[in-house]
Amino acid sequence: MHISEIFAKRRTTFSFEFFPPRSGGAIDSLFSSIWDFEKLQPSFVSVTYGAGGSTRDQTRDLVVRLNQETALDPIPHLTSVCHDEKQIMAILERYAEHGISNIMALRGDPPQGDDDYDAHNDAFKHASQLVSFIKKFNEQHNHPHPDGFGIGVAGYPEGHYATPNRMLELDYLKAKVDAGADFIATQLFFSNRDFYDFRDRCRLSGITVPILAGLMPITSIQGMKRMAELALGVRYPAPLIRAINRTGGDPDAVRRVGVHWATEQARDLLDHDIDGIHFYTLNKSTATREIYHTLGVKNSLALE
Repeated sequence: MHISEIFAKRRTTFSFEFFPPRSGGAIDSLFSSIWDFEKLQPSFVSVTYGAGGSTRDQTRDLVVRLNQETALDPIPHLTSVCHDEKQIMAILERYAEHGISNIMALRGDPPQGDDDYDAHNDAFKHASQLVSFIKKFNEQHNHPHPDGFGIGVAGYPEGHYATPNRMLELDYLKAKVDAGADFIATQLFFSNRDFYDFRDRCRLSGITVPILAGLMPITSIQGMKRMAELALGVRYPAPLIRAINRTGGDPDAVRRVGVHWATEQARDLLDHDIDGIHFYTLNKSTATREIYHTLGVKNSLALE
């Protein structure tokens, strides 16, 4: 379903993000839990794309399989890093052939540890250029939906590490929207105050498309440290750190604190008329299901 139709149908969207497993066993493990995700009736699910397009084939295969074998509506990530226009065109053509309705257009992260990587070889230097390319594809190629691909882009409530100038950062975001993006899904954050300020600044800048809030429950201290490395600039509020410290490092207690914090974030976001919530699931449904349960609902439809 095209994202514009999803937003027209759902007052508030609820979506999940998966990453493509690298092994057959991990794929089978993910699909064994797909039923749990399906029961939550998300508006859509997104599938990530590894740094430098390292999981390009796995992303495509997982998206196609989700589309063919489940009731979930998959939105693949697509990045311009390490790709030329011909490669991006081929990816879009394959997704169109398989009836994929939407794309998350991202500049992407450069490949780690690749000394030969040269950004000058990338088709596009900015995500806004990739958005424009997809819009042009929509106009010139056949797609099952008359409007072609719906397009999502990324937003950063806490700021992007590569753009310390926050005013310039909003200019870049508006450029993506002006190029044709239909919605914004934010990087994960742990303070709703940061998100509300980001949303207000977007509206003041003339950005009117839906903005989905990215949430990820902390389930371990190791995962917390790992996320600080991957999502550069992520900020853990002092009350959250104090709560984690009170656990004394007990794994079960850390997990309970993390899920409770994310649940309270979701409740508060719902009370503030959020356009949508995008859960970073790490391919595991348990924490997300616990959030739904604590909020007192069985599925996304009951949260609207």
